[in-house]
Amino acid sequence: MAFGRLERPRPSTPMSDINMTPLIDVMLVLLVIFMVTAPLMSSSLRLDLPKADGAKPLEAAAVLAVGLDREGRLFIGEQRSSLDELRQKAKEAAEKNPATEVHLRADSTAPYGKVAELIGLLQQAGLTRIGFVAEAKAP
Repeated sequence: MAFGRLERPRPSTPMSDINMTPLIDVMLVLLVIFMVTAPLMSSSLRLDLPKADGAKPLEAAAVLAVGLDREGRLFIGEQRSSLDELRQKAKEAAEKNPATEVHLRADSTAPYGKVAELIGLLQQAGLTRIGFVAEAKAP
């Protein structure tokens, strides 16, 4: 009987190189996703304003732009705001110039109760010149 030594296969050596292909693929997919979604995340307030015939607004010396979107969120200019912030800015504007005009841009599907609440808040702050911004009807 021959007793031989049993050969065990040598364990494979660990791979010391990193495969870059999956990393590059993931980074390119993320780049495409960010390129597509970046224009959608712009800070401009997009509203579906009601259509109406009327006179063009006159240029006012002092204007406070207030926006209300379809979910009832409030904006001062392009910045999202709360009722307390609007109340404070309206009081400051009324103290500075009582003839300050408010340009109220409300989405055509905005809740009527929110619009009425905004008008009451602005009048309590001392601003009585409130104008509704609308788009001109197509001919």
